[in-house]
Parts: sequence; C-alpha cells; structure tokens
Amino acid sequence: MVLSMERWVGKVAVVTGASVGIGAAITEELVVAGLTVVGLARRKEKIEELSQKLSHEKGKLYSVKCDITKEQDILKAFQWIEENVGHPQILINNAGIAEKTSITDGDTAAWKKVFDVNVFGLLIASREIIRILKKNSLPGHIVNINSTVRHVPRYLPGINVYPASKWAVTSITDYTSKELLFEKINNIKVTSVSPGLTKSEITDGDIGQLLKGSPIMEAEEVADAVLHVLSTPQHVQFTRKVLESDN
Repeated sequence: MVLSMERWVGKVAVVTGASVGIGAAITEELVVAGLTVVGLARRKEKIEELSQKLSHEKGKLYSVKCDITKEQDILKAFQWIEENVGHPQILINNAGIAEKTSITDGDTAAWKKVFDVNVFGLLIASREIIRILKKNSLPGHIVNINSTVRHVPRYLPGINVYPASKWAVTSITDYTSKELLFEKINNIKVTSVSPGLTKSEITDGDIGQLLKGSPIMEAEEVADAVLHVLSTPQHVQFTRKVLESDN
C-alpha cells in the first residue's frame, strides 16, 4: 500500500480545537504537507501565532473564532470557509474536554459541557462537511480524535463521563461510515484515531494529577498517526486506529 499526502496538497482541511495540544500539532503537520488549513478555536489568537510560525511552509493556515459548543458558530465557520477559502475536504474533529465530575453524584452542567464538545460539536461539524462534499461531489475524509479509554476498561476516578462521550464517538464514526455506504457514497472516509494519554491542557490541570505516573504521549505522535490515516489510498477504508505509549 502506497502512502502519500500528494492528493491533498492544496486542498482545504478544517481542524477543530486547533489552538493548542493535539489540534495545533495536527494543524502544523497539515500545513507543512501543503494543505490549506482552517483552524477553529475560541482562542483565535493562538492559531494566528501558529500561522506566523508557519508562514514560510508549503501550505497556509487561516484562523476562525469558533466555540464548538455553539451550533451557530460552527455553521458560520463553515459558511466563511466556503466563501473565503474553498470547499473543505478534510475535517479533523479534535476539540475535546474532560470535566472533573462523577456519575453517581455529578454536576449536570459538567456532563452537558463534555457532551456538547465531544459529541454534539463533532456531529454538527461532520454533518456540515458531508453536506458540502455531497453537494459538490468531492472526495473527503473525516478523522475523529477519540481515546483509548473507549477501548480499555480502565477506571478514571473523577472523570467518568469522559469515557462515555468517547464511546459515543466510536459509535458515531462507525455509523457515519455505514450511512454513507448505505447511500452508495464511497468517496468519503471516516476514521477514529484513539490516542492514549497525551500531553495537553487537560493533563496540565487538576485532571492530570489523577493520571500522574501513567504513560504519556506527545501531541506530535498523534499528528503523525492522523497523517498516516489521511495518506492511505482513497479505496482503503481505515475505520479505527489505536495508539498507546509504554514510556
């Protein structure tokens, strides 16, 4: 199997949660590979800083302020992209959060926030790019950044709603792919990439203390996996990729 990003050079990719961590690492590698990337995040200035850093690379980076918990923000972002950059063909659903809360005595607002970001934001963004791809008969690829907590029955005290949200991401990935095949749409691929514990703002905070001592990955390692998935030939459906660290 020949792996190459060549067919995506010059094409438009959207990365949610692109300002820091895994999202910023994926954004950087896509720009270096020659793609036109639109980074979505609440902290637009962080993406603009990254854009300056990457100004001499093969691709180009645009920043759009977007709160992934607000549907109108997502709709406006995709409208702006189409009007100002072009038809997006790649979507990296990277935005994700973990709130310190429990199931048996948890905070409803915290539960809702986790699902608004990790599940509903992902669903809305996926729907919008699929509409664009179908309308314009374009090939595309959606990559959902998942987590190994979906695959490994591990107890995470204090953040037990987070794994539930990632189980949802796995199901959404599988059924998005099945829906497209049912509609006889064979040129839109959907993949779940599940990294283990990765250095991020989540691991820098209180939740990081709960996971202290666990093996941890670098954001760049996850970005490499995403580009590997995108590099697979169009006819190869790579539904799930799991990454774990033993460091």
